[in-house]
Amino acid sequence: MPNGNGWQGDVLRDLAGGAQPGTHGPGDQAYRSSAQSPVLPAQSSPVSGAGAPQHGGVSYQGHQYREQQTLAVFPQQPQPHSVPGSQPIVDERLVGVVRRKPQHGESFTARAVRAVRGALSSSAAREVAAVTQIAGVLQQPVTTGRQIAVTSIRGGSGKSTVAALLGTTFAHYRQDPVLLLEADPALGSLPLRLGAQTLRWTTSDVADIVKPDMSLLDVTGYLVQLPNNAWLLPASQGQIGVMLDSRAYERAVVALRRYFGVMVIDCETLPAEVARVALAAAHGRVLTTPATPEGITSTYSVLQWMQKLPRQVIAGTVVVLTELVPHQGVDLDEAARQLKSTGASVQVLPYDRHLAAGGTVRTEFLAPPTRQAAARIAADVFQLSQKRY
Repeated sequence: MPNGNGWQGDVLRDLAGGAQPGTHGPGDQAYRSSAQSPVLPAQSSPVSGAGAPQHGGVSYQGHQYREQQTLAVFPQQPQPHSVPGSQPIVDERLVGVVRRKPQHGESFTARAVRAVRGALSSSAAREVAAVTQIAGVLQQPVTTGRQIAVTSIRGGSGKSTVAALLGTTFAHYRQDPVLLLEADPALGSLPLRLGAQTLRWTTSDVADIVKPDMSLLDVTGYLVQLPNNAWLLPASQGQIGVMLDSRAYERAVVALRRYFGVMVIDCETLPAEVARVALAAAHGRVLTTPATPEGITSTYSVLQWMQKLPRQVIAGTVVVLTELVPHQGVDLDEAARQLKSTGASVQVLPYDRHLAAGGTVRTEFLAPPTRQAAARIAADVFQLSQKRY
């Protein structure tokens, strides 16, 4: 069990224990964590569904560990209630509707122009320095797991998209386990954005299942495995009427936080109760808003309200202005300046055709500015989450 300041080593020893030679993950690929650039990985694959994951190798502080291959679909412990059935993310009658070729984030012309400019640019050294700095921030060790809550004040602001990008970024760079926890039971889109195929256990289920004496390998049997040592816990099985109250959320987070270096929590929109509880308990907060006059005006009002709360709330908040359509006619520099005057940090997620099309986020199709922006947002909120106010 992880405990105290050595909890990360304990977790990784859980991963290392009892491995059989040749253990691999889906696709017969051994899992590796971390790359050397701060942009999102150029390759990713959708997860294979819910159930106990198969684990591969993990490198940590110069040592090579092997993860244990779980033989059962679920942890071999008495179940507190009946086992739910596995449910597909997309109804089989709708599979043909969403089956399409992903679109690249930039047009072919824009990519060609960018390649030419890159070949002629003399700023390569500055770009490498920026890459190194962001990577250093994202790979900082933590003494306790960081909780990053992502919310918004209205639907359609890209909240779940930003949560998916942040979780993917942290999982790509960090060597400790990362959890993406959905706290938005109202038909949230995070599982679809992450490419999950099926769901079984939910946040409410796990709140009553995970016990202090369980190992990481026990816990991950209830989660959906993602690439790069990351896992997903959905809030519902896509059914209307499934509720997640604040008490169940708190029990789930308290039970799970000891196992993961970073938890990215996709919350309900404000002022829902679970979202407010998540924001109050989080180490870092992300508030997404559309880069429109209405979105900016509403967010400014919310930030003024947050100024009346304890200082760490707004000081640990990153506002993400999401460009939902190209060339919206908003002065983003001026908008960022006004929002920053409240004490919050501000980042911009540029328009990306791949993200705008919806469906599974495949990082190899993202435009380079989008990958870079995702890394900056992750580094910004992670650094804020490490500060003491």
